[in-house]
Amino acid sequence: MPEEFYFAVSECVNLIGYSSRMKQIFNPHNRVFRRRCNGIGLVAALMTLVPGLFAEVPPSPGSQVVRLDTAHFGLVFLVGIDGRLYQQPVGDRGAKGKPPREDEAYPQAGDGYIWEPALQAVHADGNTSTALLFKDVTRTNETADCEVVRIKLCDPAYPFETTLCFRTHREQDVVEQWTEILHHESGAVTLERMASTALLLPATNIYLTHFFGGWAKEMLSPITEAITPGLKVLDSKLGTRAEQFRNSSFVLSLDGAPQENAGRVLAGSLAWSGSFQCAFEGFGSGVRALCGVNPFASAYHLEPGQVFTTPKMIWVWSANGLGDMSRKFHRWARDFGVRDGHKTRTVLLNNWETTGFNFDFNRITGFFDPAREIGAELFLLDDGWFGNKHPRLDTHAGLGDWEPNRQRLPGGLAPLAAEAGKRGLKFGIWLEPEMVNPQSELFERHPDWVIAQPKRKHELRREQMVLDLTRPAVREFEWQVISNTLGVPGISYAKWDCNRYLTQPGSSWLAPDRQSHLMTDYVNALYALMDKTAQTFPGTELMLCSGGGARADYGALKYFHEFWPSDNTDPVIRVPMQWDYSYFFPVLSLASHVTHWGERPLHFACSVAMSARFGMDLDLAKLSPEDKAVCAGAISAYKHIREVTLLGDLYRLETPHGTTRGALNFVAEDRARAVVFVFQLKDGEALPVRPQGLDPEKHYSIHELNPAPGRAALPQEGRTFTGTELMRDGVSPSCAKALEACVIELAPETK
Repeated sequence: MPEEFYFAVSECVNLIGYSSRMKQIFNPHNRVFRRRCNGIGLVAALMTLVPGLFAEVPPSPGSQVVRLDTAHFGLVFLVGIDGRLYQQPVGDRGAKGKPPREDEAYPQAGDGYIWEPALQAVHADGNTSTALLFKDVTRTNETADCEVVRIKLCDPAYPFETTLCFRTHREQDVVEQWTEILHHESGAVTLERMASTALLLPATNIYLTHFFGGWAKEMLSPITEAITPGLKVLDSKLGTRAEQFRNSSFVLSLDGAPQENAGRVLAGSLAWSGSFQCAFEGFGSGVRALCGVNPFASAYHLEPGQVFTTPKMIWVWSANGLGDMSRKFHRWARDFGVRDGHKTRTVLLNNWETTGFNFDFNRITGFFDPAREIGAELFLLDDGWFGNKHPRLDTHAGLGDWEPNRQRLPGGLAPLAAEAGKRGLKFGIWLEPEMVNPQSELFERHPDWVIAQPKRKHELRREQMVLDLTRPAVREFEWQVISNTLGVPGISYAKWDCNRYLTQPGSSWLAPDRQSHLMTDYVNALYALMDKTAQTFPGTELMLCSGGGARADYGALKYFHEFWPSDNTDPVIRVPMQWDYSYFFPVLSLASHVTHWGERPLHFACSVAMSARFGMDLDLAKLSPEDKAVCAGAISAYKHIREVTLLGDLYRLETPHGTTRGALNFVAEDRARAVVFVFQLKDGEALPVRPQGLDPEKHYSIHELNPAPGRAALPQEGRTFTGTELMRDGVSPSCAKALEACVIELAPETK
C-alpha cells in the first residue's frame, strides 16, 4: 500500500471520532495495522482488528436530533456518530455535515477536547479524563407555555453521569439552563470545573456587552467589544456580594454591535450570588460561552450518590434588538424572577440619609406624621437600632447582637411599628444577618463562627466579618435573628444588607480537605435561609441590599421584591445606571430613592425616582413648602402611574450615556395608557420625544404630571393624538435646561 493510504485511513478514523483505543490501532505507524492491510485488505483488517469495539457507540448513532424551541428561538442538539452530543451554533440556520469536536455541547477535559472545558473532573481512581456519551432525553410539559428538557450523558468507563437541563418559556423566548452531576464511583469525585452552560455561537461577528463599576458606580461603564480568538473572562472571586465590580449579566449580539430596535441579541444572566465566571472563547470555528460557578479555589468533592446542581443560567433571545429582548426579560422576571411580580410597590420613606446612627424613639416617630401627610405608605428604620453591651453607634460595633438598644428604643421595635400603624403607615426594618463586628457579644462568645484563615490576623472590611453559614449553629442563629425580628407585630418590610465580601476564605467548620467547598456551600446555605424567610413571611416585602448593587442577580432576587442598585442616589448618576440595569431587570425591582445626593433640584430627583420603585430618604420636616409640594405631587403622580411603569412594557428612547438628555416610556399591557420620561442632563433644546409601543389606532390625551413650579406648560397639554401621530411626530417636553425633567402621561381620550 502507498504511504498516503495509511495516513488517509488514520485521518478518517480521527474525523469519525472513535475511541482513543481505535485511534491507537489505526495509527499509521502501527506495524500490525500496516501488515493486515497489505495482507487481507482494508475491510478484513477492520473486522479482525476491531471486533467488539463498535459496541462503544450507541445504536443508530447520528440519527437523533434534540430540539428546544420557543416562539422565535431554538437550540438544536444532535448525537454524533461517536455517541457524543453536539450543538448547532445559536443562530446558525445552515445545517452542517458531521460536526467537529469543537461543537460538543458540554465539552469535557482530558479526552481529546483541547479548548476550555465545561466539565473537569478527577475520578475516584485518579483519572483526570471524562468522556460523556448520549444516554437519553426526557421532556416534561410543566404548563402549556413551559417545557423541561433533560439530556442525560454518561461516561462509558465510569458510573458517572451529567444531565443537561433546560426549561423553555415559549412566549417570552427565555431558556433557563443548568447542569446536574451524579456518580456512583467507589469514592469521591473532585469537580474542578462545572459550568452551568457551554453555549455555542458562530465564529464571526459576535459582540459582547458587559458592565463594570465599583461601589457607587455600579453598572455605569457599559463595554461593547468584538469577541476575537482567545479567552475573555468576566469573573468574581469575592464569595459574597460577588457583583461588587462586575455584573454577571451580559448581552451577546450576533449581527455586530447591538442596537436598541434591530439585530439578533441574546442576553445572559447567571442566577448566582457567589463567585462566578463568564468566559467567552473564540477558537476559530466558533465562540463558546462558558458560565457558572467560578472554578477558582472551588474544587468540589462529590460523594457517591450526591447530586451537584449548578446555578441556573437565563438566556433571553430577540431578533429585534435590545428593547424587545428587555421587554421579554421583564415579563419573565415578573412571572418567575421576583416575588409578587404583578403587584405594584408602596411609597417608602427611609431615615438613613437623615439620621445615620443618631436617633431614638422620639426622633423616629417624628417622621411618621410628615410621611403620612406627604403620601408615603411605608417607613423603613435603617441601621443602628440594636446592640446593648456594644451599642450600634457607628460601624465599629454591634453587628451580631440583634436586640433593640434599650436606651434608644426602651420598648423594642413593636411600639415603633404600632405608632406607624396608627398613622396608616407600614413599618420596615434593616438587617444584616450574615455579619458580625469583633466588638460584639456574639464574637466574644463564638470567635470560631467567622470566616477567617488560621494563623492570619483578621482582616476587617467596614469593621466587620462574615459569619460562616456552612456551620449548622450559625445557620440556626441567623434564622432565629430573622424570625425574631420579622415576627415582631407590625413589621411588614425588611432591608437585607450585606456590606463586605470575603478576603480570607477559610472555615473552621469544614474539614481541611473540604475548604474549597466554602464558596459554594455558603451561597447554597444562604439561599436556604432566604427561601425559609420568604416562605415563613409571605406578606413581608423584602429588599435585597448589598452595599449597593453587589447582589443584582436572579439567584437571590427570586426571594425578594426588589434590590438596591447603588448607594449612589445622585439622580444624574441614577439616570444612566437605571438605564443599564433595565436591560435585565424590570423597574419594579429597582429601588430608587429621592435624596440630597448631588444637591440636585428635588423636582428632577423625584422624576428620576418615579421611573422605578419610588422611595424617599429625606427629613420632610426640614423641606421648604415649595419642595414639600414637589415631593407630595411626585408621590401622588407615582401612585397614579405605577401600574403602568411597574407592570407595563419599557421602551428606551434616547440613551443618557454621553448625551444631552435621556428619555424612555412605559406602555400598559392593554396599550390604553403610556408614560413618557424626559431627563435633561445638560442644556439643550426641547425637541420632540417619539414614544414607542403605542396602539396606532388609539387616541391619547397628553398631560404633564407634577409639572415643575414656574415652568411653562407643555405645548401639547390637553390635546389628543392617535398613537400613529405620537410615534411619528413625538411629544414636545417642557424641559430644555440641565437638571430639568418632564413626566408625561398619555391617557385614554375622554369622551
